[in-house]
Amino acid sequence: MTTHRVYFNGACPVCRGGRVASQRRRMAAKGVGEEIEWCDVATHPDVLDRARPTVDDVRRKLYGEDAAGRLQVGADAFTALWRETPGWRAMAWLLSLPGLSGLARAAYNRFADILYAWNRRHGRW
Repeated sequence: MTTHRVYFNGACPVCRGGRVASQRRRMAAKGVGEEIEWCDVATHPDVLDRARPTVDDVRRKLYGEDAAGRLQVGADAFTALWRETPGWRAMAWLLSLPGLSGLARAAYNRFADILYAWNRRHGRW
């Protein structure tokens, strides 16, 4: 999947300043990803269609979308971005292996749940 659009929660300091920002910098440094539209649902919630994830979904997890509209969620979205990033393709391959992909999803989902609750407690939306 070649990522066309990424939906993220810019109100979350970890998402905005950490994971998403560092991924964008890595891709820019390697000269890839210029065609990706990075959609911050905290500042532009209208970017989501009715058929797409909701703002609350994106507050919980990262979403990647290809040009055909297929979605990748959470760990799978990061894996898709890493697959496109020189120097990170081996990590994408590793996390795509049958046993590790399930473990990566479970770890991401647990962390995402904790982060979502923390952001709610701090009134970030």
